[in-house]
Amino acid sequence: MRVALDAARPRVVLIEGPPEASALIPLAGDEEMRPPVALLAHAVDEPGRSAFWPLAEFSPEWVAIRWALEHDVPARFVDLPTTHTLAWGERPAGEGAEDTPAEEGVAPDDAAVRVDPLAVLAEAAGYDDPERWWEDVVEHRGTGDGDPFAPFAAVEEAMESLREVYGSGGHDRDLVREAYMRLQMRAAQREFGGAVAVVCGAWHVPALRRKPAVAADRALLKGLPKIKADMTWVPWTYRRLARAGGYGAGIESPGWYGHLFAAPDRPVERWMTKVAGLLREEDRIVSPAHVIEAVRLADTLAALRGRPLPGLGETTDAVRAVMCDGSDVPLALVRDRLVVGDVLGEVPSSAPAVPLQRDLARLQRKLRLKPEALEREMELDLRKETDAGRSRLLHRLRLLGVDWGEPAVSRGSTGTFRETWRLRWEPELSVRVAEAGVWGTTVLGAATAKAEADAVAAPGLVEVTALAERCLLAELPDALPAVMRILADRAALDADVGHLAQALPALVRSLRYGDVRGTDTAALAEVAAGLAERVFVGLPPACTALDADAAEEMRSHLDAVHTAVGLLAETPGPRDGTGPAPTLESPAEGTPAPGGGLRSRWRAVLRVLTGRDSVAGVLRGRSVRLLLDDGALTQDEAARLMGLALSPGTPPGDAAAWIEGFVGGGGGGLLLVHDERLLGLVDDWLTRVPAEAFTDVLPLLRRTFSAYEAGVRRTLGELVRRGPGARGSVAGTGSGTPGFAPEPDTARADAVVPVVRLLLGLDQDGSRADADDNRLAGVGT
Repeated sequence: MRVALDAARPRVVLIEGPPEASALIPLAGDEEMRPPVALLAHAVDEPGRSAFWPLAEFSPEWVAIRWALEHDVPARFVDLPTTHTLAWGERPAGEGAEDTPAEEGVAPDDAAVRVDPLAVLAEAAGYDDPERWWEDVVEHRGTGDGDPFAPFAAVEEAMESLREVYGSGGHDRDLVREAYMRLQMRAAQREFGGAVAVVCGAWHVPALRRKPAVAADRALLKGLPKIKADMTWVPWTYRRLARAGGYGAGIESPGWYGHLFAAPDRPVERWMTKVAGLLREEDRIVSPAHVIEAVRLADTLAALRGRPLPGLGETTDAVRAVMCDGSDVPLALVRDRLVVGDVLGEVPSSAPAVPLQRDLARLQRKLRLKPEALEREMELDLRKETDAGRSRLLHRLRLLGVDWGEPAVSRGSTGTFRETWRLRWEPELSVRVAEAGVWGTTVLGAATAKAEADAVAAPGLVEVTALAERCLLAELPDALPAVMRILADRAALDADVGHLAQALPALVRSLRYGDVRGTDTAALAEVAAGLAERVFVGLPPACTALDADAAEEMRSHLDAVHTAVGLLAETPGPRDGTGPAPTLESPAEGTPAPGGGLRSRWRAVLRVLTGRDSVAGVLRGRSVRLLLDDGALTQDEAARLMGLALSPGTPPGDAAAWIEGFVGGGGGGLLLVHDERLLGLVDDWLTRVPAEAFTDVLPLLRRTFSAYEAGVRRTLGELVRRGPGARGSVAGTGSGTPGFAPEPDTARADAVVPVVRLLLGLDQDGSRADADDNRLAGVGT
């Protein structure tokens, strides 16, 4: 392209693309502009209606733009305006969306050719890969006899033959686009005279060569729908240029072509060096000798296959054989990181943008949070102001539907003062930012307005509760009061205990986040306490006469409420972290720690559930387990209740469900290991199950016990194998099984104390150097 333009020296360069973007062409010469980039067009009143025109450094359009700027030659886009293409409701062909199915009267083969005409030419030449054919006949041969226009003439002749056979491919809108481009060509010739260069897709060249009457072209453009649209430059990525990324007009290997375009010489040697560097970063043994041998093998393969130069196929085969030891596993990394690539372009700050986009760019610079195409994981410490600001920004963007970051499970800490995010910037997020611009001109203002609107439109209590939690995470002080009012109203009207039980855990998590982030959560604490009381009152009736599926769902609510009550009773004051939350409890003098009244009322509810025969067995068993774990039930009492539940008069199915509720979940297997009375009760009951009922309870028991770790299952099997006469009892005098005794073995326990001190960061005297870390670690635990 550059050589042809140097030879033609046109007076003006016309480029296939939206004419509204002609005013943005000078920005392509800005030092801050680095491809890949894309022209983004979106409807002003409906930003979600948008289209992209991606350009890489090796795109002919980009080369033509850069040539025009370097030689002070006017350049214009001459395709059909986006005011029409967006109003059509179909993505323009320039942005690479997959073409619509063939219209009536067009054969399927014709429609397929319209999608990729080069595939037909490649097939006629005996190639099964159009890109490989293009490399052999165009890229690797250059200008052939020295005529810079020879490749263009050859491709034009091929396209003329295709259009003689297939016409427009059944897409009448291409005829409209070509009519508009012909009119623009005539106007440029009248204005500038002399040579006019047109850079467009080869498919359009035969149509642009024809000279129909001006009136005929104008007639095709009459009555087109219109819509007001804006245009700007946005960053793009190699991954989104790839056909595998959903770009219908894309290529298979943008990273490879970018390398060929940028390499000043010896492209194969330089490519192999890149591959070796990538594999060495992944701790694979690759030496300079591997690089030399891979280059030799690629050259040999090209000669054997009759190719002018090694292409991507030859280099890939050489890398697999020499550097990857024949394995496709490391080769997949090469394809992902180099052949496709994760390059993210940049656009200058002077490019047109909605106010929200500018505020986002300002915050990104302030917080040193640069958008990157490659996914990365980031740990945030909310005690640091910069990390807290990053957390606020990411949570606010998620509220706006701009999912730049996704929360992940932290591997280093479970405390509320740390967050882990996975970040990856996709070009489509620019459209999401434009769409979110209707809510405000700043990230804070837009997130606040969006949260208030979402609260009003939320269909139920659970959704409003989740929104309140997100408002606290995003620190939206102006939105939180409105959300809390709606939350209180919904909570007062919702009588479904399941909904209330789902909402309570999120509220309690929000209280903890508020403490860490320094947010006033007094109103939230009041709603949480009221919600807990309503759950306490409504739970026993709601647990009556449930089928198996409903009982299992209620069991998950029971666990969630139990955890929430424990956190709610222990939640410190909303601001200073020292006193009890003012609306949770008002304990009398001499009562236990703050929240003790709330916890005692919850225990009373659980005791009610354990004694009602109308409550499903899985819920009664779970209630007993929760009381036992909480220290509100002795082991003797738990054994008595289990004995009643597993008595001969209890149907086997109900008894199996009771066992699932009691020993299912975390720690249930260890409970049976360390309390052989409970294990003996289960063992005795299981041996009494009638043969005809055994097949009914077996799936339930298998689901319960298969969740245990392998070591726990092995120990339980060994205890059962030895039988009640051989194994010891916690209440008895003999130790029975080695490692299990009536009392804890303090000598064995003392052996792990130094390791525990090390894990907790304790000094030898048992103190912690960082008192604040001690408090936060306790909250996290």
